[in-house]
Amino acid sequence: MRGQRIQIVIPAKAPRRSGNRVTAARWRRLLESLGHRVAIDVDYHGERCDVLVALHAHRSAAAALKFRHECPSGRLVVALSGTDLYRDLDRSPRGHEALDAADRIVLLQRHALTRLDRSLHERCRVIHQSVVVPRRLPGKAKRSWQVAVVGHLRPVKDPFLAARAVRDLPAESRIRVVHLGGALEERMRERAEAQMQRQPRRYRWMGNRPHGQVMRQLARSQVLVLSSRMEGGANVVGEAISVGTPVLSTRISGSIGLLGEDYPGFFEPGDVAGLRRLLLDAESEGRFYKSIAAHCCALKPVFQPSHERRAWKQLLVEL
Repeated sequence: MRGQRIQIVIPAKAPRRSGNRVTAARWRRLLESLGHRVAIDVDYHGERCDVLVALHAHRSAAAALKFRHECPSGRLVVALSGTDLYRDLDRSPRGHEALDAADRIVLLQRHALTRLDRSLHERCRVIHQSVVVPRRLPGKAKRSWQVAVVGHLRPVKDPFLAARAVRDLPAESRIRVVHLGGALEERMRERAEAQMQRQPRRYRWMGNRPHGQVMRQLARSQVLVLSSRMEGGANVVGEAISVGTPVLSTRISGSIGLLGEDYPGFFEPGDVAGLRRLLLDAESEGRFYKSIAAHCCALKPVFQPSHERRAWKQLLVEL
């Protein structure tokens, strides 16, 4: 297949290290490795291109529909994020128009299909977000039983659930939470600092860190805790699994789609006591910990770059 001109449109207000921007940059690298010419923009301005990939149906709907109108022979791909699936599409007629106009719809995990009308399923393709694993990674922490929390301090992430879960643990427990992610509001910064002062042995907030440092902390951790109330398919799940760290996650659609309906490491959103029980059970590194570790290890191939690259190659062939 000859190299094509592909434009990826991302929401205009996406922060520099937002999931949408990170995803778009990764897709550009993968598509360029397949021989295509790829540009990223926040809108469609009438440029000549063979394929337009609109990342976020609701917030990129105008660009998607403009492309469809001005380039009827072009191919339109709409990729759905978490806020699309679990919030915005419920109140976005334009987002639904973009989906109806799309030649293909990209989902980041299989459970997302349950949120879409069955008439769209034939055009949907699941493409898992891949992870490039650094060549050199540290071993697991020795002085503590490290629990990683990765994500900016936003209410939808329920960012302090793990900190609350490790209060008043038995004195013999070695559990310690290491939290990586920026405070986007001053009140969140104050809460994180207050948590550290309240329980310095159990909780450390490291703030926003470069991706390489995040990957090293994930590799050092015995588990990752994902406490979000909503995710489209959190990339950090794949990152943790790729460096050999099993996951404890809220039972939400985005995580069910990545980890499977029968995954034993789920707890209910907001359930402090439930997470505490899972952490203490995991710390013993008995049957429960071995089961989540084995489950996650079996999922590793799904997050390899070659897997994502093949999925995009197949999608473009279909177009």
